[in-house]
Amino acid sequence: MTKTTKIVFVGAGSMSFGLSMFRDLFSSTSLSGSVLTLVDQDAESLDRMARLARLLNETCGAGLHIESTGDRRAAFDGAGFVVNSTAIERNRLWKLDFAVPKKFGIRHTLGENGGPGGLFFTLRTLPLIFDIARDIEEICPNALLINFSNPESRIILALGKYSRIRSVGLCHGLFMSQHDVATILGLADDDVDVWGAGLNHFQCLMHIRDRRTGADLYPRLRELEQRYDPSLLSLTRRLFRVFGYWLTCSDEHLGEYLAFGWEAGERGYDFAWDEAERAKLKTVIDGVLDATVGVPADWRKPSGERAVQLIAAMLHNQKRLIESGIVFNRQTIPNLSAELAVEVPVVVDAAGVHPVSLGPLPDSIAKLMGMQASVQQLAVEAAVRGSKELALQALLIDPVVHSSTAAAALLEELWAINQPYIRCCI
Repeated sequence: MTKTTKIVFVGAGSMSFGLSMFRDLFSSTSLSGSVLTLVDQDAESLDRMARLARLLNETCGAGLHIESTGDRRAAFDGAGFVVNSTAIERNRLWKLDFAVPKKFGIRHTLGENGGPGGLFFTLRTLPLIFDIARDIEEICPNALLINFSNPESRIILALGKYSRIRSVGLCHGLFMSQHDVATILGLADDDVDVWGAGLNHFQCLMHIRDRRTGADLYPRLRELEQRYDPSLLSLTRRLFRVFGYWLTCSDEHLGEYLAFGWEAGERGYDFAWDEAERAKLKTVIDGVLDATVGVPADWRKPSGERAVQLIAAMLHNQKRLIESGIVFNRQTIPNLSAELAVEVPVVVDAAGVHPVSLGPLPDSIAKLMGMQASVQQLAVEAAVRGSKELALQALLIDPVVHSSTAAAALLEELWAINQPYIRCCI
């Protein structure tokens, strides 16, 4: 008898991430017979994505049963997996996370996962995450929460410390770095095997090997990088030459965690591009739904994300290696704090998600990451307690923040903006 499950997708109205999830779900029959329940507060977006899910499910023959609802608690009844991709007023508040610190002289790159922006993303997001976690504890306590929302490290850290639910974060950052080093090496991505450990968007590639022969590719990378186009990843490569290891996953993401990260550029996220791409995607989806446009060929192929592979491995007890998962540390990386979210390889089977230890990080890399670890821990404490005092402390230990007066001023302004979402949640 075929084993099935119920997957609840919270934040399914997101067109870009929703489409990636749909590509993975419907390009396979590994979950045939299972129930997919889509949840979103935006009724119009939910209806659009539910219609698209039913169309792709039928077109691809994936054999899932599709439901949709705005009632999260009702959706959780009988769930085996909960996928979270929620964000609170994503672009409006993220723009302010970047612009307000900049107004007070803070030099940073993205304002999302590190620096003042990362703090306020944490402050407003964790109360919602804990609402979801409490519902899971009550209604489907054996379900696994698979998180795609940022700030990934802080969400998994908070859940690991203060919740009883099982959770894992997934991110494609490791594959971005796999592509970058393969490009410098002159190889196809699939020919390069990378093993990373560290923090989300701040992993150290512990091993870079030829997938076919197992040969160590680090010596070749060090040689070829010296004469490669200097415009590619200048900050990442500067650190590579100093510390001897490649750090993930882009100059902008990596730069969020470093006092000098602004040297990668202070442009911030390209919101105009993002909004234009979303508008184009909406047009294509609407065309597919009214049959004026055919289903694009790549919509029938996997996206490269790993949530569906993880779910299928657990459901069918397949013992699958997932290259990168964000988990509560508990000594998986022995020279980082045990009470921290780390990103490492994981093995998945019916018993759950099992972190794979690659041993201690190189000492200098561990010390570099250790500064950011303390920031994340204090930011989580500020968020779960709804504490303005702890929030100021988190700012003042953040290497991105170089002025106590700027920290106090931006705290006042961003706290007022985010006040509707900040509250004690433990």
